[in-house]
Amino acid sequence: MEQLGARIARTLRRERDAAGLSVSELARRAGISKATVSQLEGGTGNPSVETLWAIATTLGVPFAVFVDDEQPATTLIRAATGSPVPSSVAPYSATLLTAGPPQARRDLYLLRAEPGGVRESAPHTHGTTEYVMLMTGAANVGPADEPVRMAPGDFVSYRGDAPHVFEALEPATTAVLLSELR
Repeated sequence: MEQLGARIARTLRRERDAAGLSVSELARRAGISKATVSQLEGGTGNPSVETLWAIATTLGVPFAVFVDDEQPATTLIRAATGSPVPSSVAPYSATLLTAGPPQARRDLYLLRAEPGGVRESAPHTHGTTEYVMLMTGAANVGPADEPVRMAPGDFVSYRGDAPHVFEALEPATTAVLLSELR
């Protein structure tokens, strides 16, 4: 299986070239440094969730294209494995469980979070909806201006193309997130 850094580098170069953007222009549009884009394309960067979302949104591609790895017909991801991508601003990480085919634009993630910070998400590509089911712990989730308090087993859906948040209220909070672009 390809390492996450190499996968991100290969995909970023491919998608940036397809968009006809220079490293400088992509960095400017995504609001990140040129050095960060260069490091990621060189396979030496360690991107945060925020950085990858900014790049994906700028390129008009799903976040999953950067972290998805070709999977066999049957896939088992043990709870202790996977390739989590950490947040740079909150005790939070997202692990891609499966990416939908390009025509479906639907990705499934396992979220892990701890109290101590709010994971604020900028709007994703227009038409994105997020669906969250809380598995353990407690969290405030949803629109940034009106998040809902969730307990295990609770489900919420909200516009992913508007500012939204995930804030763990208890240790070892986990959730499943489905992100869909229509």
